[in-house]
This record gives sequence, C-alpha cells and structure tokens, in this order.
Amino acid sequence: MDNPTDSISARQPPYLKKGDKIAITCPAKKLPAPMTDAITLLQSWGLEVVLGETVTASYHQFAGDDDLRAHDLQRFIDDDSIKAIIAARGGYGTIRMIDKVNFSHFAQHPKWLIGFSDITVLHAHLFANYQAHTIHGQMPVNIPDASVRSLDTLRKALFGEELDYRFTSHSLNRSGNSSGVLIGGNLSLLIAIAGSVSDMDYSGKILFIEDVGEYLYAIDRMLRNLKRAGKLSKLAGLIVGGFTDIKDNDIPFGQTVPEIVMDVVNEYAYPVCFDFPAGHIPDNCSLILGKKVNLMVNGLEVKVI
Repeated sequence: MDNPTDSISARQPPYLKKGDKIAITCPAKKLPAPMTDAITLLQSWGLEVVLGETVTASYHQFAGDDDLRAHDLQRFIDDDSIKAIIAARGGYGTIRMIDKVNFSHFAQHPKWLIGFSDITVLHAHLFANYQAHTIHGQMPVNIPDASVRSLDTLRKALFGEELDYRFTSHSLNRSGNSSGVLIGGNLSLLIAIAGSVSDMDYSGKILFIEDVGEYLYAIDRMLRNLKRAGKLSKLAGLIVGGFTDIKDNDIPFGQTVPEIVMDVVNEYAYPVCFDFPAGHIPDNCSLILGKKVNLMVNGLEVKVI
C-alpha cells in the first residue's frame, strides 16, 4: 500500500538513452500471442527489453493472479536498472492489483510508465499521489496494427523529443486558448477510480478522455457523473480523443459523442476539441500525462503543444 504525499512537486522521469532497459509487464489481461513486433521495435530504438513473468502467465482472463501481476510490477519499480515500464496490454485487471504495489521507491526514483486504456488506473494513481509524468501511448499488443506516426510519437516521448500536435478543427469544437497540466485517459476507468486514492484533482487541468465499445447513453451518464462531482466546472480545457466501436440501443439515444460532450459542458467557457488522435485507434499518438501543455483551438485548427 502507498503512503500518499499531499504535496509533491511534479516528477518527470529521466528521458531514455540508447542502451537503457525497458521492461514489459502485464498488469491486466493476458497476452494472446508473443510480442515479437514490439520487442523488435524497442530494440531498434537501442533499448534492452526485459520481459516480466506475466508476459507468459495465465490465470483465467488475467496475466497471472493479482499477486503475481503486482509482484511483476513491483520488481520493475524497485529495480533501478529498469528505466521504463511498458504495459503489454490493457483489458481489465489493473484496479485489482494496484493496492498490492508499494510505490515508495517510485516516489524517490520515478521512471516512465507507458500504456493506455486499463492502464489509466496507473496513470491517475501516479499523478494523484506523486505528481508523476507518465506516457499515454501504444502498447506492445497494439504495435502490429499501429500507425507509423503513433510509434514515432512514443519514441519521441521516451527520448525527450518535442511532441507538437496540429490538426483540423471539428465543427463542434469550442475555440479558445489555455494551458494546464494534462490528465485523463479512458473515461470508464476515470469513473471506476472516482473517490479512491487514485482519483485526481481536476481543477485547472486539461482533461483528455477516450473510450471504446460503450453505449451512447453510458457515455452521457459517465460525463454527467463527472459533472455532478464538480470535476468538469473548473477545467482549463477538454481534449476528446477516439470514441470507437460506440453502440446504441434499439431506441436511438439521439446524440453523437461530440453532441453529448458539448451538451454536458455547454455552460463552461474553456476550449474543447474533438478527434484528437489518441485512444483505441491505430493512430494512437502519445501524450505525456502530468505535464503542462498549451491547448489552442480555433475554427480552422487545433494545436496541442
């Protein structure tokens, strides 16, 4: 268990350099196949890949039982020769094991943690308790189908190269300029950790959200949950990424995802942008959570720098 610190300055892990070790672990669902493509890619960047026990473990749908998955992550957190930890995949399971992990060594010696989807639990926990920077980006299981751009943004994020996103503005975007610390991830997981030790203070932050396989009404419900909890009123900005494989009921909900979002945040004034290239999509570009970013939205273009 953690001993969360109430006030810690933002902690940016050291950027990687060639020859560094990166560990692959599975804190959630088990792998369906070997990660040959991912290992080859990471090695091509000059990194030494270390595989955890969970990479080949199986316990029902999980990559080993909760204790094994916690032990695997703990091992890599406490090993100072490991400079980054990448989750092999998401699925479900991180919330089952996170309270078995002691992050005290991480607090003193932060290292990059990479992943998305179910890994939102770790991103949020490390920011809420240690103000740590983490990387929302592609995972080994996704690499065979990933876009070249998304993989290059992961390399840039790990090695400290500049990330600069510019894309065409969506018709429902709300214009404005703001800056703030970037937080967020998978919307369903943000709801799942609400009120827990992993929950974050949203005030003054730029929130990023994405999700997959949800019903339109459920997206509306989750966003209204965040609103009723006071988490949307004091944001500095909102970035909406991919909402993919979205489902509807036999009686249509009647709104698209962008329409749902704008209906929920209509009374606020901060900038909002849609279709950011991140989420459960091949072009899942990397974002450094916990880092201050600038969001600039107008009728023609969106910039996230």
